This record gives sequence, structure tokens and C-alpha cells, in this order.
Amino acid sequence: MRVLMFGWEFPPHIAGGLGTACEGIVKGLAYNGVESIFVMPSASGDEDQSATRIINASDVAVENVAGTLDEFLDKVKFVHIGTNMIPYADPEEFTNIVEDERKRQLKDFGVSYGQKYKFSGKYGANLLEEVARYAMVGGTIAQQHKDEFDIIHAHDWLTYLAGIAAKEMSGKPLVVHVHATSFDRGTDDMVDSRVYAIEKRGMEYADRVVTVSDLTRGIVINKYGIDPAKVVTVHNAVDFSGRDNLSVERGVRDKVVTFLGRITFQKGPEYFIEAAAKVLKRTKGVRFVMAGSGDMMNRAIRMVARRGISDRFHFTGFLRGQEVQKMFALSDVYIMPSVSEPFGISPLEAMRTGVPSIISHQSGAAEVLKYALKVDFWDVDAMADDIYALLTYPALAHFSETHGYREVNELKWNNATAKLKKVYESVLNR
Repeated sequence: MRVLMFGWEFPPHIAGGLGTACEGIVKGLAYNGVESIFVMPSASGDEDQSATRIINASDVAVENVAGTLDEFLDKVKFVHIGTNMIPYADPEEFTNIVEDERKRQLKDFGVSYGQKYKFSGKYGANLLEEVARYAMVGGTIAQQHKDEFDIIHAHDWLTYLAGIAAKEMSGKPLVVHVHATSFDRGTDDMVDSRVYAIEKRGMEYADRVVTVSDLTRGIVINKYGIDPAKVVTVHNAVDFSGRDNLSVERGVRDKVVTFLGRITFQKGPEYFIEAAAKVLKRTKGVRFVMAGSGDMMNRAIRMVARRGISDRFHFTGFLRGQEVQKMFALSDVYIMPSVSEPFGISPLEAMRTGVPSIISHQSGAAEVLKYALKVDFWDVDAMADDIYALLTYPALAHFSETHGYREVNELKWNNATAKLKKVYESVLNR
């Protein structure tokens, strides 16, 4: 079996858990006898290709795979993402403006037709533009490699349009993988309608939808109206192959409690700070570390200052690769107080390193982790109690560390991708 896979990032250059998951998936699929071609917008050349073949979309010119540009754009149902929110225009004027904009878009994309587009592969201001162009390149790649794959797999909303284009141009079935939804990134009234539309379209167009947890499966069914019969949960896992027993030297004798993730509303950094302040009222022999970056960084720093705990609180900025492992090796407790977490690989990585972990009930990981302590994200008193208990009672910490390690040792990508392979087979045999 062979799969054409569309992703947005791949280690060692990652911005979050999506790239780590993609690497684990292609390695697990290779173990289970599934070959893969992994397409990404901008490859650096230092990615590990031992388990997959990587195609750099920036090296691929959009070909005239249809009779005309109009035909190509129509066939992949391509929509250049912009806005129709035009103020102070009457109906006739509005119609003329929209038509002029359509012609402009067609002209602009015609200029690059037959040429290469240099993707940044980042999450910048022109992200939606890159997502749209990635769809065009995805159609070309599917046409060029049509005889080299049996099924298409698209990861998260960034690649859904590329997956749709690939399906249209090749006639092969499509599986979309939901690692997160718009409803995980904000409240219902904060959902970006453009992103939601792409997510819904990808899910509807797919032959099967894979979610990383039952929590996410429920959102896909209830918020996007997707038929439950085609939505399947395959929980994430953790990679043990590169595990090293790191020896790190501490500069302090204090215990260390770590938050590692994006400093955004979704991850619950404010609840971590509130719990830290409560713990520090009971003991001073502990330091708190917030490892990551995000749009709430400055707000978090000000909150720490207002609580008067700056001397016990440290911000490291974004960590990657070996830096993450060193941070876990320095930690006595790891906590993931997410408001909404589709899964959450970081507690698995922490427990793999032997760090007792606390996670929110509002996470997909809570469905599979029995030996992580669980609290509601908003219950900072319970969160503080759990942190204090793990720091104060060695027997509890040892129990959590030992059993947690054994538990995550069973949550390997080889096992998760065996389930994913069955999803592929069910689609191909349908």
C-alpha cells in the first residue's frame, strides 16, 4: 500500500505538535509496510527521509494539467480566499466589484501558472494565500505521481484543499486527519469563518475522517455536521526510538514544575500561573517554568508580576528538539492545563522521560492516560493541590513516574498506525 501525504511541517523544523505527529505517523506506517510520499510547502533538506520520501512543493511548477486555467481552477474547486465584506456598496456596485476581483485573481494566478511558487511554510500573515496556492501545487503533484500511490492523506486544515485537488486530479480516495479544529483555537464566537469553511469542505469531501481523540470526533460530528459513520478515532502516540537518558546539571536545588506549549488561550497558561501562585503560598522550594511562545506571552509576564512571583517564575521562549528533552529532564512535574486540547502529545513525551504529569480533563490525552493526574482546567485549587502533592510526597511521585512510563510505553506510533492502515484498507476495499 502506498500513500500520498500532505503536511505543513516536518522535524527538525517545527512550530508545534503537528510536525512531530507527522514524523511518527510516516515511521509507524513504514513499520507496518505502508510506503509514503510526504509533501510539504517548504523543505529544508535536512529532514529524515529514512521512512518516507519528501517532496518540496516549492520545487514543483504548477502544470497545465487541464485544458485551461479556468478548467483547472474549476476542477479542483479552487477558491482564492479573500473577503466579500465591502462596505457602502449598493447591490449593483457590489456585483461589479466582486466580478472585477474574480478577474484579478484569475489574472494573478495565471501569471504564476507553469511557474514555481516559493512557499514560506510558516504561519504568517499570508497563510491563507499559501494554503490556496498549495492546493494548485497539490493537484500537479498528484497528477505527476498518479501511479505511485493508492490513497491520499491530508493533515489538518492547512492541507485539505491540496488533498481535495489531489483527489480530483488522480481519482484516488482521500483521508483527512483532524489534529485540531477551529473550536479548539478559540470560543464559538471567535471561530474564523474562512478556516471553518475549509475544514468543513475537507471533511465533507473526504472518504474518511480521522480524529486524534473521541473529544475531537464529537466536535467534527456536532459542529461540522459530518456523518458519524465516516469519522474514526486514532489516538496519537509517542516516539521511543530516539529516547536518550540525558544527564543534566541543575543550577538550583529547588523542584521544577513545567508548562510546555504555545502560550495561547487554548493551552490555559493563566490557570497554570494561578495554580503556581497558590503553591508558592504553601512552599518556597519550587520554581515554575513556562516554555513556549505565543500571543499571550506579554499578558502572562504581566500576570506573574502582579502575583508577585517573578523570582520563582521563568520564561524560556520556544524550545525544540533536544532542548525539549533537556527541559523534561530538569522537571519534577509537568502540567498541561489546556482549555481545549484535541490530544496533546507533550504529556506523553514528559511521561516517557519519567516526569509525573498533570493534564486537564478537557484533553484527548485524558482518554488514554490512566496514570496522569487529571483536573478541570478551571479548577486551579485542585491543580495546585496536585502539584503540591507530587512535589511533597515521594511515594506518590514515584508511583506516577513508574506507572506513567509503563503506560506510555504501550502508546507507540507502530500501534497507532496499524489502526490507521486498517482505515486505509476500509476505504480502498469499499
